[in-house]
Amino acid sequence: MKRALVIYSTKGGRTEAIAQCIAEGLGAAGVVAQLRNAAEVEGGADLEGFDAYVFGSATYHHEMMKPARQLLSLAENVDLKGRAGGAFGAFGWSGEATDVIFETMSHTLGMDMVSEPLRIQSATAEEDSETARAYGRLVAAKLPS
Repeated sequence: MKRALVIYSTKGGRTEAIAQCIAEGLGAAGVVAQLRNAAEVEGGADLEGFDAYVFGSATYHHEMMKPARQLLSLAENVDLKGRAGGAFGAFGWSGEATDVIFETMSHTLGMDMVSEPLRIQSATAEEDSETARAYGRLVAAKLPS
C-alpha cells in the first residue's frame, strides 16, 4: 500500500485542519496518510519511507512558520527526488509561505509536484474542506498504480 506523509506548521490550527482534510483525501484514494506537526520532526529519518509528501505552513508576517523552514532544511538531507509532492497553507491576507514551500519542494528537492500549491484561508467551511480533500486526491493520483 502507498504511504504519504502530511506535515504542517500551524499558528492557530487552520493549517492543521487543512492537513487533516488532505489526509482524508489521500485516504479516500487508497493512500495511507500519516499526519505530523513540523515541530515534532526531529531529523531526516522521520521523513524516510514514504511515497508522497505534502508540506504546509501558515503564513505569518509574509513568511512560513519556523518549524516549516526547519523541515525544508531537513528534507534537503533526504533523497526525495522524483517523489510525489504537494504544498499547502492557511493564510489571512497574503499566503507567501505556500509558494516558497512549493518552489523548494519542486526545484531544490526535485520532487514531482502537483500542478500548484493549495492556498486557502481555512478548512472550516465545507467548500474549503472539500477543496483540501480534492488536493489530497490529486497528490495520490501522482503515485504509480
